[in-house]
Amino acid sequence: MPSLNSLIQLAALLTAAVAVPTGVDKELIERATGTDTAKRTTCTVNSVASAADLSGCSAVIITAFTVPSGSTLTLAAASGATITQTGDITFAKTTSAGPLITFDTDNVVYNGGDHKINVGLDLVSVGFKGYGTFEDVTILNSPAQAISVGTTSKSVIQGITVDNSAGDAGALGHNTDGFDISASSVTLSKNVVKNQDDCVAINSGSTIVIEDMTCSGGHGISIGSIATGKVREDVLNDFPGPLNIMQLTNTPHQTVSGVKIARNTITNGLYGLRIKVDADATSASVSGVTYEANVISGITEYGVLITQSYPDNDGTPGTGAPISGIAFTGGTTTVAVGSSAYTLVVDCGACSGTWDFSDLDATGGKGHIIASNKATISGGTY
Repeated sequence: MPSLNSLIQLAALLTAAVAVPTGVDKELIERATGTDTAKRTTCTVNSVASAADLSGCSAVIITAFTVPSGSTLTLAAASGATITQTGDITFAKTTSAGPLITFDTDNVVYNGGDHKINVGLDLVSVGFKGYGTFEDVTILNSPAQAISVGTTSKSVIQGITVDNSAGDAGALGHNTDGFDISASSVTLSKNVVKNQDDCVAINSGSTIVIEDMTCSGGHGISIGSIATGKVREDVLNDFPGPLNIMQLTNTPHQTVSGVKIARNTITNGLYGLRIKVDADATSASVSGVTYEANVISGITEYGVLITQSYPDNDGTPGTGAPISGIAFTGGTTTVAVGSSAYTLVVDCGACSGTWDFSDLDATGGKGHIIASNKATISGGTY
């Protein structure tokens, strides 16, 4: 029978046999075998190179730096990480197709710290993949769409400023949408947009809340445009290309449902509120949109426009993408338009249901035009 000393010696030999050999990367082995238990707590990004590997970082601090021409930046931290910006990110002039910055982290909490992503008038794109909370950053002078939202799970986007007011000079600003949404379970709250196009455009998705926004100088808050079972070609081009500043990517579709647009202030634009469906759209729909306690003023063309004739405002509507369940309830939405504008235009080829407009109070201009097809509109002043 082996002695106790023999057993101890045998155990020691076995331990030595399975020990990690000298010179082998222990961290690499831990990652490969799923035994990595020691993630770095905080990582600092102060250059493109310093962002090369953030997979083990549970907290990322972004300090001020310039992204050089031709370079891109990916921030792929550990799931559940916090990413905090403590200085401005500035882009050099570049010909890169973008996206130039990609935030690729699930369940992220990104806080811009009221700092800037300074675009100038160059072609840049920032991509947000994954989902989480995105807040407190300023996007300056995006040459076209600023923020494309295509998150993959519940997300909140709040306290963000899109300032494209420089585009007012010499009519420089075109297609400068603040937020383009192709996602579900998204809340936009307390954001500010100064631009020359849609403050918010919801292209697809469900369970979407747009609340307490301030929009000025553009085309108000829109559903659409809605096309045939997919995002319009111009929107698809904006997603991968260099012209949108923040991009949150996901596969789009063309059904919009369950939207609440509440307590937003929209001033000094061509439009206030729009639902725009392509005249030739099929395999698409809009349903369950509620407007609550919005304040709209200084509108020069259409206070509220619901059309299935897009790109025409009021033309020959299509019938392949129905609209149903539109309501102005829960608090009065006031709309004030200029002398040559319309308060309300409904241009339907395939609309249905009873639409409760009891909390719509639209005044001024040339009045209204209602062609609601099979929808019945009740209540309201327009």
